[in-house]
Amino acid sequence: GLDVFEVPTGWKFFGNLMDAGRLSICGEESFGTGSDHIREKDGIWAIVAWLNIIAHVGQTNPDVSVRSIMQDFYAIYGRNYFTRYDYEEVDSEGASKMIDRLRAFAADTPAANNASGLVGKSFSGYTVAKVDDFEYTDPIDHSVSSRQGLRIIFDDSSRIIFRLSGTGSQGATVRIYIERYDQELLDVDTQVALKPLVDAALHISQLKEFVNREEPTVIT
Repeated sequence: GLDVFEVPTGWKFFGNLMDAGRLSICGEESFGTGSDHIREKDGIWAIVAWLNIIAHVGQTNPDVSVRSIMQDFYAIYGRNYFTRYDYEEVDSEGASKMIDRLRAFAADTPAANNASGLVGKSFSGYTVAKVDDFEYTDPIDHSVSSRQGLRIIFDDSSRIIFRLSGTGSQGATVRIYIERYDQELLDVDTQVALKPLVDAALHISQLKEFVNREEPTVIT
């Protein structure tokens, strides 16, 4: 019964929803977390929230830890595995060509989408269900934010997202976001759990060929 909003990168989108009373807690993939009573994203809110959780659970379990709480949570609700690969200061022209090629897959119509050659195909055991270029219409000010990320969504809801930024003279940054949900594989290293999707992302994007990089600059 709760409203959930998926917004583009940028805390202004959270802010609009909070100001309008539509949102009470928010978070982003780089672990920033905040709420409508503390507009803070650099860790203080998350630390205080965890201290409250530990204190509450600790009333009945004095040996509680963050890890034990998370393991109990995973056992009930399953686990989302997430990673982000950043390729910094890559060739701007090559990165732009790569994104343009991916954008061509994100057609507006189902027929064209199937013609792209991705929908219905399997990569590393994952079958592509949808390809789009994320667009967000703000429900408060009705502004439209287009081209917010090339999304490849698989039939089990796993997804890969590509974003490009900083195409100036210093080179571009390509970010690949990779996520999957699992109800059985609950205690595996994130990079191990996501390796098939990482391989699929590199294969689909042809990143190595376009930007001549073997490894990311940063893995989150």
